[in-house]
Amino acid sequence: MRFQTLPQWLQWQENLHFTEVDPGLERVGKVWESLGGAAKLPFTVITVAGTNGKGSSVAMLEAILRAAGYQTGTYTSPHLLSYNERICIDGIPVDDIAICNAFDRIDKVRDQVSLTYFEFATLAAVDIFSHQKIDIAILEVGMGGRLDAVNLFDSDIALITPISLDHTAWLGNNREQIATEKAGIIRAGKPVVCSESPPPQSVLNYAVSLNSCLYQAESDFKVDRQAQVWHWSSMDYHWYNLPFPALTGAYQIQNAAAVLQVISLLISQGFKIREEHIKTGLISVRLAGRFQQIPGDVEVILDVTHNQQGAENLVKLLLEKPSNGRTIAVIAMLKDKDISAVVSTLKDVIDFWYVAGIDGNRGMSGEQLAIEMTKLITNDRIHHFNTVVDAYQQAKRDALFGDRILVFGSFHTVEAVLRFNTINEMK
Repeated sequence: MRFQTLPQWLQWQENLHFTEVDPGLERVGKVWESLGGAAKLPFTVITVAGTNGKGSSVAMLEAILRAAGYQTGTYTSPHLLSYNERICIDGIPVDDIAICNAFDRIDKVRDQVSLTYFEFATLAAVDIFSHQKIDIAILEVGMGGRLDAVNLFDSDIALITPISLDHTAWLGNNREQIATEKAGIIRAGKPVVCSESPPPQSVLNYAVSLNSCLYQAESDFKVDRQAQVWHWSSMDYHWYNLPFPALTGAYQIQNAAAVLQVISLLISQGFKIREEHIKTGLISVRLAGRFQQIPGDVEVILDVTHNQQGAENLVKLLLEKPSNGRTIAVIAMLKDKDISAVVSTLKDVIDFWYVAGIDGNRGMSGEQLAIEMTKLITNDRIHHFNTVVDAYQQAKRDALFGDRILVFGSFHTVEAVLRFNTINEMK
């Protein structure tokens, strides 16, 4: 084995390929073929693509399927605290040994083919799921869909969540172009579920071209939301008095509605999933970093929002759950994000901004981010820091009883605060 520990493997992978992002299936497909794999995997596959709501949709699907007694595998990215979070079986991150063994199997057959960090992870996840003989895998696309490593594997059901502008350097600079990339996960004759209504026309056109049955929110499946419960219905199934998902936000009903359409398709394919399993899954679902509230004299809210659509959802949540005091933002973002769109969307619901930097090639310094933000917000509301932890600690010192601190802008931003809090809790 090339390396004995997971950190050693990951450090090596970060520099193995000449670039961090290199869309395309040729290289990763060649290595998977050398591993003896095929595009059709030996278990049911649900592939999830979209801009927002992917993680929530994966979590709800997994919770319902586990409640029904099925052995699940989930592959998601990025992680918050531990790389192992990316590859889970029955909701539990696989251990270092299993991942290292998978990396070793991949490394021994790849010959001179270089793989990106994400491609190594994708192959490892599917390799582990194949060895574990799971019942069903839920694979989250990393970026786009058509050329993403996850799309190497044929899906039995495709789920496309809401689409907005993100990763425009790789996917296109308008919604229809981006949707064309997302639609690449659809397979000929296989169903696709769209959680927004209407979905982009390019998704509809591609589904028609493949003779794939498309299920659209508010048309093929509908929601009736009541004060304490909600009802879901389609031509074939009706589920009443459902509990709201345990994930915060009214928009989670939109995600949940599409998830239930996927569940109904699985039932039609022979999966034994009852209404009680759906209710249990909705109540028990958990997902860190999605309006995750940490109570206290000063409440802390963690949210990985990093694009305009996510920011719009975040505004709704902040207004739904008003603070008695001020809202202080701790923000750090990556260079390739639309900073102006995110900040302009949130500027009226945030009182003060504690701006920080993110390390790495894609990260933006606190000073750079502050300069961009002064185009939209007055200087007296902005304070910039070198690191997220510096910004967070100062925000904690400055906050008064009844204030709240909102940490957002990137997975990296939330990770830094989660890790800081975890370390301090252990002291």
